[in-house]
Amino acid sequence: MKFADTTVSNERYEENTQRLSKRHIWNKAFKGICFGAMAFSILMLIVLLIRILTQGIGFLSWDLIVNFASRNAEDAGMLAALAGTIWLMVVAAPLSFVLGVGTAVYMEEYAPVNRFTKLLQTNISNLAGVPSVVFGLLGLTIFNRLLGLGASVLAGGLTLSLLVLPIIVVASREAINAVPTDVKQASYAMGATKWQTIFRIVIPTSLPGILTGTILALSRAIGETAPILVIGALTYVASTPSDLFSNFTAMPVQIYDWTGRPQEEFQNIAAAGIIIILLMLFFMNSIAVFIRTKFQKRF
Repeated sequence: MKFADTTVSNERYEENTQRLSKRHIWNKAFKGICFGAMAFSILMLIVLLIRILTQGIGFLSWDLIVNFASRNAEDAGMLAALAGTIWLMVVAAPLSFVLGVGTAVYMEEYAPVNRFTKLLQTNISNLAGVPSVVFGLLGLTIFNRLLGLGASVLAGGLTLSLLVLPIIVVASREAINAVPTDVKQASYAMGATKWQTIFRIVIPTSLPGILTGTILALSRAIGETAPILVIGALTYVASTPSDLFSNFTAMPVQIYDWTGRPQEEFQNIAAAGIIIILLMLFFMNSIAVFIRTKFQKRF
């Protein structure tokens, strides 16, 4: 009997050893696939950056920033596009921030837990992955035609607000949900009301995540071309917007127009324009990292 038990134990040990070895092989294979995907993505990014830098670095100049668009490549600039992008952010940033954070606070702190709330949360999360051209069609229907705003800065800013709003809501909800329950309970124990707890405890504590998500969402909005093209942004503008109802262009639209021209000079200044917009995005992302680091030390 003892010999039989020993034999069974050895067989089970061998089976377990084989299973573990197979798992190790699958783990190594999966790790290799993930590493290969990461390496391929980084390699393509490096190739793209090298291509843009080598093509456009020689055409970077102050004239490219202060000049308006022109039919001659040597005189062309992106002042109108840069001003239009800033106007769009002036409209989109405060509106999307207020609506996004307000929605997140309501859903996390006030909304009842029921099927409707869960359905709303799922739909908001799904909207964050909807193609940007869909938001452009929505903006064209509502702001451009229904409200009669036309191809104005206000219509473009409202459309970009719709684009980044789901992203801000999701990021803000995650940041608010990460606030420790003990901190809120301590506030209630000190006699604070729900609104006082939210205003003085929850929002300040979750502010790093909220601001980081907002800035990253606005960084995406700066690089979007499809939504503002759909609502009628112009590809040639020889003036900066004077108010919210002015016609406009934006940096991605201007770059898109230059890349579509057959002259090699326009494609070179398009590469220079891409470098400028990449520097803007890098600056905004750096601000997001700085804010997150600063407030995390504080709270």
